Amino acid sequence: MFVVVGATGNTGSSVVKTLLDKKQPVRVVVRSADKGAGWKAKGADVAIAPLDDVSAFTAALEGAKGLYLLVPPNYEAEAWLADQRSRMDRAAEAVKKSHVEHVVFLSSVGGHLAGGTGPIRAASYGEQVLRSSGKQLTVLRPCSFMENWAPVLGAAKGQGILPTFIAPQVKIPMISAKDIGRIGAERLMAGGKGMQIVEMAGPEDYSPDQTASALSQILGKSVTAQHGPLNAVVPTLKSFGFSDEAAKLFEEMYTALSIGSISYEHPDKLVRGTVTLPEALRAMV
Repeated sequence: MFVVVGATGNTGSSVVKTLLDKKQPVRVVVRSADKGAGWKAKGADVAIAPLDDVSAFTAALEGAKGLYLLVPPNYEAEAWLADQRSRMDRAAEAVKKSHVEHVVFLSSVGGHLAGGTGPIRAASYGEQVLRSSGKQLTVLRPCSFMENWAPVLGAAKGQGILPTFIAPQVKIPMISAKDIGRIGAERLMAGGKGMQIVEMAGPEDYSPDQTASALSQILGKSVTAQHGPLNAVVPTLKSFGFSDEAAKLFEEMYTALSIGSISYEHPDKLVRGTVTLPEALRAMV
């Protein structure tokens, strides 16, 4: 039995779909029965267990030989980093108490860096606490999700602009959540082999200008990348409901990306996905 956290999200749903397509037994961990109903209809077992409830989450891991784990962020939390670390501690405690053999953990590119990476610091912390759990551990470190463009597609459709805090001509690694989930499921089925790091990216790197060009083709109208200054990150994200700390962490991350200080630990071993950015954008549109 493989247990999947985050089955209602982008990467988790891809993990579950891949496992079910391979005729593997799957249990999804959700916060309420209605969130698991769709997967139950497709043959998955459903466990209702908030990650914050150590006892319930430990019980949900009963009989599992592999776990796909991510800790969803609450960007409204005032002390965001402390909140995320506390939630990670509870999840790691449940993992340690359970008999699950292998954990595939969704971290991030730059997860090996000590600081200066904004919200990636929470993923780095997660790697550390899971290493001490005594389990076989596979850490996934994807780059920017192609799906991160979804919130600004409305502006592209309505106004012909694509807001971005990345310089329009700069190419950065992007990967589809579909690829992340597929690779995660494959690692679950392969089983754990001590501590493994899987750094990943899409089939090629893309710039915001290329993203805008692809959207122009898909939408049949002109779309232009609009570069926002870094001092606009905090007010923009706070207008979306982010706490002040969470918004400032994202400003730190975008600043680090702009100077190239967030990088892969083992770029020569990069695992590349197959979903192209135009394919991902077309699905989102």
